[in-house]
Amino acid sequence: MAKTISEINEKIKKGEVIVVTAEEIIDIAEKEGIERAAKKVDVVTTATFGPMCSSGAYLNLGHSKPRIKLGGGKAYLNDVPVYTGLAAVDIYIGATALPEEDPRNKVYPGEFKYGGGHVIEDLVAGKDLKFTALSYATDCYPRKKLETWINIKDINEAVLFNPRNAYQNYNVAVNLSRKIIYTYMGVLQPHLGNAMYCSAGQLSPLLNDPYYKSIGVGTKIFLGGGVGYVVWNGTQHNPCVKRTKRGVPCAGAGSIAVIGDLKEMSPYWLKGTSITGYGVNLTVGIGIPIPILNEEILYYTTVKDEEIWAPIVDYSEDYPLGREKIIGEVNYAQLKKGKINFRGKEVSTASLSSYARAREIAEILKNWIKEGKFLLTEPVKQLPSTNSGIRLKNLKERNLD
Repeated sequence: MAKTISEINEKIKKGEVIVVTAEEIIDIAEKEGIERAAKKVDVVTTATFGPMCSSGAYLNLGHSKPRIKLGGGKAYLNDVPVYTGLAAVDIYIGATALPEEDPRNKVYPGEFKYGGGHVIEDLVAGKDLKFTALSYATDCYPRKKLETWINIKDINEAVLFNPRNAYQNYNVAVNLSRKIIYTYMGVLQPHLGNAMYCSAGQLSPLLNDPYYKSIGVGTKIFLGGGVGYVVWNGTQHNPCVKRTKRGVPCAGAGSIAVIGDLKEMSPYWLKGTSITGYGVNLTVGIGIPIPILNEEILYYTTVKDEEIWAPIVDYSEDYPLGREKIIGEVNYAQLKKGKINFRGKEVSTASLSSYARAREIAEILKNWIKEGKFLLTEPVKQLPSTNSGIRLKNLKERNLD
């Protein structure tokens, strides 16, 4: 049995396509078997909604009168610094950027009330943002200072460009020390007081396509409430980790770089996020359709939470010191129950990502496809897989003298 994306798109256009979510396909395959399910179902929708720090947006503001050269100068959106080293009026705002006057962790733990992720959310929401810039004069760009308000409706381009999103599995964070610690995985209580994780598990895109057989460069996706595309593998893409017999990575593995028109997105699916004692972030909604081209692809989409194992890592010492040490493993079915038994202790669990919102995205994408509003795309390049020889490297430090 084999299908093509072109054949599936024809079904979409005719209103004959069969689309189900990654939750629904599990029951279908159990009742009808992999072979029959693969013939019946054309598309499986996957989704995730969680903090994704390697995110940001590039903007083209248009030229002022007289003109100003932002490149080489300094610029701010709502007092949050933006990167100006692209061109005269192109800027990039990163999700983790902070205002210069933010006290950070000087008053510990810092609250980090506003930063780059919040700027992006406010921009998408259509709010007016204060823009200030200082630069040096040139013959063609004589202006040295600019203070104004910008709105997403008035600027030339606003593009969400995220270098690393939708991580394929991730750590479960715990704290073995005697004190509370504040991490990007949330607040961790001492003496194994809690365990934090961040994944949609059986709904998560790359866990439903573990070897990147359908998701690749050019794949069309749901991004922040609008339409986006996979443009490359994400930074820290590491397909060579330990895997289960059915291909599920047992640690953080693949990731994707994504892009999309910010003007078509929604603040409901792009949320500025404050993480106590750590910093700011952007919570991003992503949904990816998986075309069922054959039985193998269908098989991978039937993965269940109890088949996805995540490493338990101590964030009080092992993680900050760069020790690649795993102190245990747990599956997502156990994590989602709210408590796990670990080292003879009952440990409460909580997730930074929202499974309910991921489920909502998968349903929205399913309906877009059924209604003929969303056609699938053929990837032009496969993401590096386990056979690629790519392995994640750590920084090799050298003395500067």
